[in-house]
Amino acid sequence: MAERGARWLLFFSTLTSSLVAADKVRTFTPFRFSVEPVDTLAVRGLPAVLNCSVSSKAPVRVEWKKDGTFPNLAADDRRRLVSDGSLLISTVVHSKHNKPDEGVYQCVATIDNLGTISSRTARLTVAGLPRFSSQPEGVSVRPGGSEVLSCEVSAELIPFTHWEKSGQAVETDSRVVQLPSGALVISNASQADAGSYRCVIEGLGPAKSNSAAEDRMEVLLGPTAMTKAVGETVLLPCVVKGYPLPIIRWMLDGKFAVIGGGILQITSLTENDAGTYSCQADNGNETIETQAQLTVQVPPRFLKKPSNMYAHEAMDIIFECEVTGSPAPTVKWLKNGDAVIPSDYFKIVNQNNLQVLGLVRSDEGFYQCLAENEAGNIQASAQLIILDLGKSSSGLGERLGPTPSPPRDVVASLVSTRFIKLTWRLPAEPHGENITYSVFYSLVGSSRERVQNTSAPGEMQVTIQNLIPDTKYTFRVVASNRNGLGESSTPLTVATQPEVQVPGPAPNLQAVSVTSTSVILTWERPVTGNGEIQTYKLYYSEKGQDSEQDMDVVGLAYTMTGLKKFTEYSFRVVAYNKHGPGVSTEDLTVQTLSDVPSAAPQNLSLEVQNSRSIMVRWQPPPLGSQNGELTGYKIRYRKGGRKGEAAEIMTTQLSQLIDGLERGTEYSFRVSATTVNGSGPATEWLTGETFESDLDESQVPGAPSSLHVRPLVNSIVVSWTPPENQDIVVRGYSIGYGIGNPHAQTVKVDYKQRYYSIDNLEPSSHYVITLKAFNNMGEGIPVYESAITRPQSDPIDPDIDLFELFHHTPHTPAPDPSPMLPPVGVQASVISHDTIKVSWADNSLAKNQKITDSRFYTVRWKTNIPANTKYKVANTTTLTHTVMNLKPNTLYEFSVMVTKGRRSSTWSMTAHGTTFETLPTSAPKDVTVVSKEGRPRTININWQPPTEANGKITGYIIYYSTDVNAEVHDWVVEPVMGNRLTHQIQELTLDTTYYFKIQARNSKGMGPLSDTVQFRTPKAEPSDKMSSDQGNCSFFLPFFCFFLFASCVPLHFITYFDGGIKIRCSCKQTVVPALRKRAACKSNNGSHKYKSTSKDLKPPDLWIHHERLEMKPIDKSPEPNPVMTETPIPRSQDPSGESGHQRRNSFQGHEIEESVSTLAGRKGVRPKIMMPFDSQPPQRKLTESTFLQT
Repeated sequence: MAERGARWLLFFSTLTSSLVAADKVRTFTPFRFSVEPVDTLAVRGLPAVLNCSVSSKAPVRVEWKKDGTFPNLAADDRRRLVSDGSLLISTVVHSKHNKPDEGVYQCVATIDNLGTISSRTARLTVAGLPRFSSQPEGVSVRPGGSEVLSCEVSAELIPFTHWEKSGQAVETDSRVVQLPSGALVISNASQADAGSYRCVIEGLGPAKSNSAAEDRMEVLLGPTAMTKAVGETVLLPCVVKGYPLPIIRWMLDGKFAVIGGGILQITSLTENDAGTYSCQADNGNETIETQAQLTVQVPPRFLKKPSNMYAHEAMDIIFECEVTGSPAPTVKWLKNGDAVIPSDYFKIVNQNNLQVLGLVRSDEGFYQCLAENEAGNIQASAQLIILDLGKSSSGLGERLGPTPSPPRDVVASLVSTRFIKLTWRLPAEPHGENITYSVFYSLVGSSRERVQNTSAPGEMQVTIQNLIPDTKYTFRVVASNRNGLGESSTPLTVATQPEVQVPGPAPNLQAVSVTSTSVILTWERPVTGNGEIQTYKLYYSEKGQDSEQDMDVVGLAYTMTGLKKFTEYSFRVVAYNKHGPGVSTEDLTVQTLSDVPSAAPQNLSLEVQNSRSIMVRWQPPPLGSQNGELTGYKIRYRKGGRKGEAAEIMTTQLSQLIDGLERGTEYSFRVSATTVNGSGPATEWLTGETFESDLDESQVPGAPSSLHVRPLVNSIVVSWTPPENQDIVVRGYSIGYGIGNPHAQTVKVDYKQRYYSIDNLEPSSHYVITLKAFNNMGEGIPVYESAITRPQSDPIDPDIDLFELFHHTPHTPAPDPSPMLPPVGVQASVISHDTIKVSWADNSLAKNQKITDSRFYTVRWKTNIPANTKYKVANTTTLTHTVMNLKPNTLYEFSVMVTKGRRSSTWSMTAHGTTFETLPTSAPKDVTVVSKEGRPRTININWQPPTEANGKITGYIIYYSTDVNAEVHDWVVEPVMGNRLTHQIQELTLDTTYYFKIQARNSKGMGPLSDTVQFRTPKAEPSDKMSSDQGNCSFFLPFFCFFLFASCVPLHFITYFDGGIKIRCSCKQTVVPALRKRAACKSNNGSHKYKSTSKDLKPPDLWIHHERLEMKPIDKSPEPNPVMTETPIPRSQDPSGESGHQRRNSFQGHEIEESVSTLAGRKGVRPKIMMPFDSQPPQRKLTESTFLQT
């Protein structure tokens, strides 16, 4: 299309050149503004002039527009045109309710029968009545100080203000400066500056002045945000008072000058001067800093102006207009002074260019491009002349030769919805070769015709594109030879096909967050689309999610609810009509509002530092429940057991040291996260107890309790455990090593470290290693170990560090005379249980540590468990790197290397960090249950620790039940203290299937449950066991009853022995503290059934209150006997008296292992005993014994 147009223009250009040469074609008329009006400040009652001058050889008529309309100057006795076209206002009228002269003016010039152009616009502002907003007060200032004297007047009066001192005008210089606001700044004040100052308004009638002001030292005047145009001068004030006298600093280059003791003056502003300016004042006692934003506006400027143009009817033309400025200018077009309204034939293309399609004679005239922004406006014009093709170069209508006759048989060979293909035959009389063709087409009923040329001479077909569906067009074809255009074919009318049109995109889709979980969406009906819109489908998805959800909406608005808080969502709308779905809108992203967090912080932990302080640590709430940007954390703590009286601390960190506490006191802590909306839920109270006394540092630490070494080829991995005496402070460990001498080299590490790799050793060498713990008193007793590094020739096996072996390439270039320095100050900051942030400094960079070259850093890390762990590496171009996906509760070592081109440094010093603990992520393994030999009611359960303990195991929970399908809270719970891997459970029911599973716990909580293990108890007890029980009946009776009497529990207990003795004991309800203190903890939900133990419980004095015992005969009763129980496991109803043996753990404490649920701080937590009972009728609270012999 562009090629055909160019050929068409070339043809007409050649023809036009001949016409111009023959002096028969109109030439362009010079027509422009030599002077345009500018913004003017007028004074009420005085004259004002808006200048305008037009340059043209033709007669010009000048008019003026005010606020877009032409005022009637002929009937106006105050406003008139002067000879050059300027507008004179003889007397400016202005009052509060009558402002006839203020407004926007524009000069309009017209050449009759040719066209019109308009000038840039100019604003006339009238200064108001002179008055002061306020009166200044007397001030005082120290010698050498600075002061600001305000002159508060309206903005339009500032140009008419000046300052006087004692009746004389104040002379301004670099020390005494009048700001654009009218204020007077006096810096480096002296006695000569004392006096009476006044601000005077002159030029607006009688002079007005404010009252006197004397210097006083109390003001700080800082820079404020302002906007200026390019080329102007700006003053940024910075006046600070104080004693000692402050020093003002602006760190800028030579284009800037500091005047008035601190005012920054910038002359000849450019775009590069825009930015934030900071003023800093320092007087030795304190530093004050204030800043402001300077915005530099650039008036519009033409990069390309529209050009005069010749054209012919039916042609398409483009007027180009390219502008720049800041802010970006807006462009509009005028034709003969009237705004061009975009339509099907007048279009704005390529941002600012004007395209005119299918020229007609009335399109002739002057076209203007007007560009405007906040800094100003400009205009440029171009003339369009439509040439008449009917004239020859002689101007007499004679042709150069015969032209072709009309093309024959013009038909529409292909008709579609938006294009039509035309074909035809050669004219009957072509009168030459290389015939070209032009197709003229227009809408039926329109006088505006467009033209399209064939792509090559002799081609007799063309496809007209971009037509309107279901619309009639008229086509005619004209052939041309070297003599010009021939005759036109007979017009052909063709209608495009109707289009089955689906709706277009819904305009003006908008989304507004109204709450933290809802968004209101609105849109408009599509502009295009046949038929009625049946429904709209609203699609939405959460940011970062691939899946998209949708819903049908009937109207033009919808409130989406149930969204996630503080989450970005993407929305789009598709309209449906009878033909199906239409065009989708662009995706619109909106974020729901924030809210308070919906979850508490995670992993709250306490670390008792000493007798006076406790360190509280935590992790943020889960990301999906933060519901906004976290602004901080609220810590509440109180003495244990007390309600209320809680202190509160706010912090933005993930840890807080709480000090000033009382010695040996239990404190409870809880933490909640906050957003701008408030605080979220708090964690559960977590209790810790300060030490009774601080750790001892009056003596050196003892020897480390163990030292292990693992030799490799060039390194030895050392691991150890701390001294056994934990009451002595350990500040760190000192590692000494050398060939045959452990004191050749020494390395000191942190007290938390338990592993270290001694690198860069010689192969096949005997090293002696010593390890000592130290504190402020000195180094403790050393332990020694020796190891021989492996020979260099050893085959590569998994024990060898492959990274070290292959890291350096075989061919190393010659070292640079200035090798790279390794990074320094490497730090490993633990972020979470699986993340550590590594940071460092680079001494080869500038002091600001800004990287300006192509260097990069390599971070390597590994853990020494197992010792043959390989290094992992990552590259980065910054001075930090966050290492993720680490193992919890694991010590890692990090080092960094810098590389620039082919130069690399050595590895830096090593930094260490231990990731935080987290919940166990695997269950205890290898769970086995075995029966205890000779004791069929007792089993031993054994297990191995979980593979992924993620911290120090502090205990286990054993669950067992006879119903594998029972809810877990209905299983019996046996707590196991510490890291023991075996436990004994007694008094099980014979011939019963039990199911067992185990759960590990650490300081962060419980891990997953193991798989269920099944075990069935034997069917009967050994006969010797039963006879033994009968033979000891005389002992059993008083022991059992008195034990129950001392155990505080109101109960009835009935046992059957083979001899026919029925024992019934009742106890008075008396609390025995020892039993209560030895009980196990209840679970958090309070629903588990915990089994108590009594290893440390001493048998009660059998003769205490024996006088209150009596034996009464009772009859056998067929009713079921109420039996005490503490589990839901069904008991055997063996008539031989099996049930009597189920409670023997109450006094056989030597066969039971202690079970303690938790430890906190340095003192065991002794929770209350929880003993569920079967339902039974109320019993008398007295001690009695009934004996019956049958």
